[in-house]
Amino acid sequence: MPRVTHKGAITFGLVHIPVGLYNAVQDNDIKFNQLCKSDNSRIEYKKVCSASKKEVTTKEIVKAFKYADTEDDYVIITDDDFEKAKTDIDRNINILHFAPLSQISPIFFDQSYHIAPEKGGDKAFSLLRQAMIDEEKIAVAKTVIGNSGKLLIIMPTNDGMLIETLYYADEIRDMPKIVKSDIKDAELTMAKQLIKSMVEDFNPEIYFDEYQSRLKEIIENKIQGLEVVNASSGTKNNIIDLMEALEESVKAEKGKKTKKPKKEKDVVKKSNSKRVSS
Repeated sequence: MPRVTHKGAITFGLVHIPVGLYNAVQDNDIKFNQLCKSDNSRIEYKKVCSASKKEVTTKEIVKAFKYADTEDDYVIITDDDFEKAKTDIDRNINILHFAPLSQISPIFFDQSYHIAPEKGGDKAFSLLRQAMIDEEKIAVAKTVIGNSGKLLIIMPTNDGMLIETLYYADEIRDMPKIVKSDIKDAELTMAKQLIKSMVEDFNPEIYFDEYQSRLKEIIENKIQGLEVVNASSGTKNNIIDLMEALEESVKAEKGKKTKKPKKEKDVVKKSNSKRVSS
């Protein structure tokens, strides 16, 4: 069972459901250390007091807000101050209203959490989930996580419920450019044909990070002292005319044999066999 990142209770009307939040995603990217270029020694980051020039521990550090431009214009904010800013409602996940998921643009989505009932909350949790499924609605709610007030949605899934924290409207930036262009009917018809030829059901199990796999192979080759060569996509993009590009794309899709993408373990297995034979 993963570690709970936040505990609270879903409240709507007089219903109170104790729940825990769990991170729904993880970062699988390869992690790198920073070394000094001259002798490959590790780079260290230390927290140093600007006045005494001495290194300080976490216990010696406090949070402060700078309220003016002069050097000493800070006000210290303690953990107790943060707690005093919370109301009883903030300590819970308070449902504000229900709405169709289609009304929420993906640009508002921030971070995903699995949500699970704590002791005594199973029946009410299941009831809320099933009611939202039947009504085809998600819940819009607010809470405080850490020291941040969060707008969020609660959505039912096939086997539980998810919480997605949202950005507030004033955190969303405007589009940098509004695109307007004249589109020919023939171009639109061909683009639609290309889309139709590429329609498949979304199956997340067949996708993986090919770049990370190639990077792992480079790392393994360098460890063994083998030559590192440039990766190749095997494709040439030399078509400039839009209509020609669409027509060639449709032909290519029609000519493809239906087959699933290789899974990561197959690629790694193949790369390992290459190194053994070399």
